[in-house]
Amino acid sequence: MTSVYDAFGKNVACTIIEAGPCVVTQILSEDKDGYAALQLAYGERKATKTPKALAGHFEKAGTAPKHKVLEFRGMNLEKNLGDLVKVEEVFQEGDKVSVVGTSKGKGFQGVVKRHGFGGVMQQTHGQHNRLRAPGSLGNSSFAAKVMKGMRMAGQMGNERVKVRRLKVLKVFPEQNLILVKGAVPGHKGAYVIIEK
Repeated sequence: MTSVYDAFGKNVACTIIEAGPCVVTQILSEDKDGYAALQLAYGERKATKTPKALAGHFEKAGTAPKHKVLEFRGMNLEKNLGDLVKVEEVFQEGDKVSVVGTSKGKGFQGVVKRHGFGGVMQQTHGQHNRLRAPGSLGNSSFAAKVMKGMRMAGQMGNERVKVRRLKVLKVFPEQNLILVKGAVPGHKGAYVIIEK
């Protein structure tokens, strides 16, 4: 993340995303595939680390092996196999976009960090070492079990997250970068999907 100043002198937190250039590796049509979409590929990949079927797919498109391959429906771009899709063709300043990514993994966490439980803090009530414990979990004699969906300790993060309606502040066509207001999911250098 970084920050920029807007026209009113306010400091705005934002994220820089490298959004291309992406290569068209397949064009899907209504009559042949049942739906219309463009398959785009991004990121360099070693030929020795590419599966044979995928290598043949890239060879047919006339491009070097790529790391990520995704389909995008509703892209009204007249493109052929092997053509580049650049950032200025898709995004303009002021657009609202959604960014999808995998959030940072935080491992196994307790209820205080994972769900915001308060714990008992300085109250004693006979507590010895239970300051961050979840407390009572189950019912009494009826049901006599812990119900599904109970907020408990467990794996935190490392899940698919979609952040909606982020504003595109600036587009840098030479470097294929876009400046998006706010934070996006994932660590530095993580792959994300930008939906318009």
